[in-house]
Amino acid sequence: MTSPTASAARSDATARTKPPTASASAFAATAAAAPDERFGVALMLAGGVLLGTLGVFVEEAGQHPLTAVFFRCAFGALALLMFGAASGRLRELRLDRRGIATVTACGALVVFNWTLFFAAIERTSIGVATVVVHAQPLWLLALAAWWLHERVTRAQCIAAVAALGGLALASGLYAPGAAARDIDSSYAIGIAMCLAGSLSYAAVTLIAKCARGVSSYALAFWQCAIGALLLAWWPFVHGWPAQPGAWGWLAGLGLIHTGLAYVLLYAGMTRLPAARVALLQFVYPAVAVLVDWAVYGRALQPLQWLGVLVMGVALAGARRPGAAR
Repeated sequence: MTSPTASAARSDATARTKPPTASASAFAATAAAAPDERFGVALMLAGGVLLGTLGVFVEEAGQHPLTAVFFRCAFGALALLMFGAASGRLRELRLDRRGIATVTACGALVVFNWTLFFAAIERTSIGVATVVVHAQPLWLLALAAWWLHERVTRAQCIAAVAALGGLALASGLYAPGAAARDIDSSYAIGIAMCLAGSLSYAAVTLIAKCARGVSSYALAFWQCAIGALLLAWWPFVHGWPAQPGAWGWLAGLGLIHTGLAYVLLYAGMTRLPAARVALLQFVYPAVAVLVDWAVYGRALQPLQWLGVLVMGVALAGARRPGAAR
């Protein structure tokens, strides 16, 4: 007669030799993926917080927008080149003819986007400019429908209309007492610059989406390198920064807000589903608004905060997987 202990030991050994069931495999996969997703969230949060401080570096540098963009591109390309060398990804920078066309177009559009955004900060504020420029998903939705003939659902149309309403409120143009405050033609031009900049960045996203054989790292590096080449003439014609402190702020734009932030964001995106990525991208404008208030005392009015909330919820709804059905 077999003892209970021996039977239990044999049963345990048998259980260990049996192949895992589908539910056990799914549980194991979920348990393994959970830490990776948490790490991805942490990476995207860190990247979003870093980008939220970008406006302070732009304002403290006190340079012409094109000067700031040139140094952001130059230092950013240097930081990404060092990252590629350290991670063994420099081979990704080799491009075929189509890849060269892709990165050239994206580089020119990114220069346009950054220049308009930096100029808009001077005319509005860090918080307002950052919020308005995040209308990019609306342009992306429209361009995808027009260019790629993608189907736009009723839910996406409703979300787009709601986001536009939120954008109008967040801009501050319709806030109580706006006409009596510093909402002048310069402010309105700044809002228009943000919208034009977000349109150009939507085009970058669409071009990158259609591109084949160009990694996110290669795209980020070549955007910066091409931008630096396009604007290399500017400081020679208009002069280099005179204050030593300005060089530190400009270096930060490239090393921190381009090199480090992009590495963190791209690394986080690869670990997360698209819906989570879409929501976490709102960390950047939220931090920018808080930083603008904490550093410069420029807080959004309640109606503007309502617009930010409406815009965020609408864009998240338009980009969630269920909205595509």
